[in-house]
Amino acid sequence: MLLAFESSCDETSVAVVSDGVVLSNVVATQIRMHAEYGGVVPELAVREHLKNLKPVCTEALRLAGVGVDDLQAVGATRGPGLPAALAAGYAAAQGFCAATGLPLIGVNHHEGHLYSPWISGEPPRADWAGFRRNVSLIVSGGHTLLVLVEAPGKHRVLGGTLDDAAGECFDKLAKVLGLPYPGGPVLDRLAEEGNPASHVFPRPLLHEPHDDFSFSGLKTSVRYYLDRRPGLAEDVGALKDLCAAIRAAVVDTLVGKLLRAARRTGVTCVTASGGVTCNRALRRDLARECAAQGFELRLAEPRFCTDNAGMVGVVAEYRWRQGQASDAPELEVTPGWSLEEIVA
Repeated sequence: MLLAFESSCDETSVAVVSDGVVLSNVVATQIRMHAEYGGVVPELAVREHLKNLKPVCTEALRLAGVGVDDLQAVGATRGPGLPAALAAGYAAAQGFCAATGLPLIGVNHHEGHLYSPWISGEPPRADWAGFRRNVSLIVSGGHTLLVLVEAPGKHRVLGGTLDDAAGECFDKLAKVLGLPYPGGPVLDRLAEEGNPASHVFPRPLLHEPHDDFSFSGLKTSVRYYLDRRPGLAEDVGALKDLCAAIRAAVVDTLVGKLLRAARRTGVTCVTASGGVTCNRALRRDLARECAAQGFELRLAEPRFCTDNAGMVGVVAEYRWRQGQASDAPELEVTPGWSLEEIVA
């Protein structure tokens, strides 16, 4: 049984995992506080982590119905993320280990997302036995990655974003349109009532032979479009159409490059995870295209799409059972830790 901590950005989360089952997964979000500033303020995020870690941990243990003496290991996000935010949660895990003598497993945040599509059911359970070779899309506010996963713990990054992440693109364009923070989900809701064919924006790098992404050109295209049509975003109907067109450009790019990578690598299964996987059009289009092209699709459940300790705990427990607990729990966080650096 393992206790897991996650604090890579603006969610404070603690979970309890036992034999791949997520017994509890408590998340304290800071969205309302950061909304005033239109984005995450690192100093405020750290302050909230320090305030929330103890009560969130206590609640996670209570909901799981376990005590400290029942635990066998501790996992925590070690990177990537905001340096001070990471340090808050990782230091809490280190302190817990120092007090209890339990081993510590530092987890890569992206790896948590990578395997989150394999967590499902009630109570949520990791399906390691049913795991299949796949190409995975990790798409969030800070990252857009395509990863070939050969087996649990064995993966190779195929491509990533050359500039903005898809979620960052959504959020920045939502801000240009005057939408409230966090803008991506608001843009998604408005797009549901708009016509995606009303405007044609570029699908960046969609037809290039590599697996990298770029969304800065799409942002520029939308800004130029608005410059030529002052006041357009103030018309509710036109705004919904514009949101739908922007969403279609991003989703077409994500779906197209994911499935092309899957065909090239010969996999029969694709997965998607990360906060942007909550986007309704992305989930629909992936389901439709995978069914049409004969791919099995596994999407992270919405509760495991955004940052959470449940996904971190599942990976940490797997690595602990593989004998990969840290021999040096005094290690510091690694804000730039990439998936390429993980050795199975």
